[in-house]
Amino acid sequence: MTHYLVTGAAGFIGSHLIEHLETNTDADITGIVSYRHRGCPLRTKAFNRAKLIYADLRAPISDRVAEAIGPVDVIFNLAAESHVDRSIADPVPFIENNVALELNVLEYARRVKPSLLIQISTDEVYGPAEDGVRHTEWSPVLPSNPYAASKAAQEAIAISYWRTYGVPLVLTNTMNNYGERQDPEKFVPMCIARIAKGEEITIHGTPEKIGSRFYLHARNHADALLFLADRPPSQYSDGASQPDRYNVVGDREVSNLDLASEIASLMDRELRYRLEDFHATRPGHDRRYALDGTKLAELGWQAPVEFHESLERTVRWTLAHPEWMA
Repeated sequence: MTHYLVTGAAGFIGSHLIEHLETNTDADITGIVSYRHRGCPLRTKAFNRAKLIYADLRAPISDRVAEAIGPVDVIFNLAAESHVDRSIADPVPFIENNVALELNVLEYARRVKPSLLIQISTDEVYGPAEDGVRHTEWSPVLPSNPYAASKAAQEAIAISYWRTYGVPLVLTNTMNNYGERQDPEKFVPMCIARIAKGEEITIHGTPEKIGSRFYLHARNHADALLFLADRPPSQYSDGASQPDRYNVVGDREVSNLDLASEIASLMDRELRYRLEDFHATRPGHDRRYALDGTKLAELGWQAPVEFHESLERTVRWTLAHPEWMA
């Protein structure tokens, strides 16, 4: 029977991935948690059969932990600090954490020899996308902030292990995820909370240039990861010049103002907002991100639930669980 290992299992995307694996496979599932990096035990209450193991991935995975995990077929590496503002406020421990955990996961993979390691990364490694541009896989890596730089570093280390040690690697880059049980510091739950309270929301941009993203529900992201887990990876030893890499993208681009307006409409509330010039007030932030999802689509993957429906589900769920707006 297939055994999946998910790092960052109590994180937002990690918890959605485990739910998706439980629902759509009969595989054995193990999640690694530490509850140090915005991971929350409340997320794991949704799990039915996944085994959870505590391990701080800043330190090497011990023989004892490896024995408790058992043989592994596929590793989904999602563990990371993942908030731009916090990386800007305190970059050193943020970057140190993400680099250390990457090394320790890769060293573990080198030891246990899974059939695949999927390294989950971000669109932000490419930096901003000008209007009309969507970054394809292997676009130049030009991170704008310490978080993006730490993810680019993770990618580079993983690629070196793919080439030097034969770790079977697939890289994925995704855009802004949203969904149930998301940390309230993120844009979608923040909007829901402030609209519910009648508070003003800051939208970064100018009237001519408002920030935009291809927003993706975390469960759709999980579906893409499971889709890729069934594909054998390319190997340097077989003549590949670079590991396989795929963009996981939402189905349409939405400006941050339009997203906030759509949330307010779903809540039947008025949107109160003000625009703030992101260049003047948010150095290290990028106005627009955009990825080209053609490569994954041509393999046959498409998001199971479209944007508006998944956003409506998220809004309804969050309003019914106000503890996630605190």
